[in-house]
Amino acid sequence: MNQPTDPAPPEKQLTHLDAQGQAQMVHVGEKPITRRMARASAVVQMQPETLQLIQQGRVSKGEVLAVARVAGIMAAKRTGQLIPLCHPLVLDQVEVHFQVQEPDRLRVEATVHLQGRTGAEMEALTAATVAALTIYDMCKGVDRRMRIGPVQLEEKHGGRSGSWQRENGPGPAPQGEEAEDPLDEASRK
Repeated sequence: MNQPTDPAPPEKQLTHLDAQGQAQMVHVGEKPITRRMARASAVVQMQPETLQLIQQGRVSKGEVLAVARVAGIMAAKRTGQLIPLCHPLVLDQVEVHFQVQEPDRLRVEATVHLQGRTGAEMEALTAATVAALTIYDMCKGVDRRMRIGPVQLEEKHGGRSGSWQRENGPGPAPQGEEAEDPLDEASRK
């Protein structure tokens, strides 16, 4: 009979529940302030003709990607107001980029940098999601069959849990994205 050589990993606890199972905001006051970065993505699938309209700037509501970028940035800044148990954070930088995936997809990628006691994952996920929703809103007049998803965390760095990256790897990075360590000062612009 084979015996495991490594001890079982510690059981993970849901930190947003107290001992009685009631929702609580996690106390982060004793945690050290560290540099943190999170990157999330969302994919909007649409008719190829809709993607062409976006690329050509011919959507009647205006410049879809410019509006979606601003919406994503604004959403990241308001995550603590949208998600009930999220801490309000001071963000150092929010970037929202887009990548056309022919013939019928638009990938949104949001990256959040901050220095704080808790992470940036929810802010990056919120930015990517709201940017995708904005694309849907601006294009629904020509394509109500659009679909959003998956929405997912691609990577995070910093904090007590350190770094994490999606095992199957993130999708291709939008142009202009740095390949260096995301917490390196030179890559933070």
